[in-house]
Amino acid sequence: MPDAPLIGITATTEMSNNAPRIRLNAAYAAAIESAGGVPLVLAPLHSLSSASRMLDAVDALLLTGGEDVDPERYDEPHHEALGTVNAARDATEIELVTAVHARRLPVLAICRGVQLLNVALGGSLIQDIPSQRRGALAHDAGGAHDVRSHDVDVAPASRLAHALGATHLAVNSFHHQAVERIAEGFRLAAWSSDDLVEAIESEDAAWWAVGVQWHPEELTGDQNPWARSLFRTFVQRAIDVRGERRKARV
Repeated sequence: MPDAPLIGITATTEMSNNAPRIRLNAAYAAAIESAGGVPLVLAPLHSLSSASRMLDAVDALLLTGGEDVDPERYDEPHHEALGTVNAARDATEIELVTAVHARRLPVLAICRGVQLLNVALGGSLIQDIPSQRRGALAHDAGGAHDVRSHDVDVAPASRLAHALGATHLAVNSFHHQAVERIAEGFRLAAWSSDDLVEAIESEDAAWWAVGVQWHPEELTGDQNPWARSLFRTFVQRAIDVRGERRKARV
């Protein structure tokens, strides 16, 4: 589709064959494309001055999963169970969130993405669920990416519920960190039975920003339509923004 919106998707770096490579799980791009958008990969940068310029090319931002967010970003010491962190990725994505917030471009944040979004705007994280939340569900269950690990309840009046078309879900789960203190300007949108935050969303009526802790990109082929509906809603918001930008230029 020549007029489809461009969706910026954050990526990470990893060593392969003794060289650093840009990496992105293909499921993110496939989910955006199947919803009617055009995926555009945004790599971690060495120069933050270029971060906001990347947003000039896109109509919305998808923050993806991956490494732990460095707890120095929310003024806490490193927990002994902290996993790999990626300083360049943290810096780039925080800069992107700051810029996308100022522009009010749509944001969908997934797994690490919701954690990064929360931290970038002043919130904090649980660094290790098993050791810091005794009795919690198995949120990092392993196994196939489409296996359901636990249930999630969604706030009925939330943007997320509207986007999903559902208020109770069985979700996949691959994380040992989670949102703890929700950033100012955001609200709880979904939770698990052990009272962990499973989703947050912006309270700003002018900014569609939603973050989920599970991985809907791995569930778009499921018979239940809610994962596809979430991506379609996100892409539609990007279409709306694209139209508003065109009107502003006329």
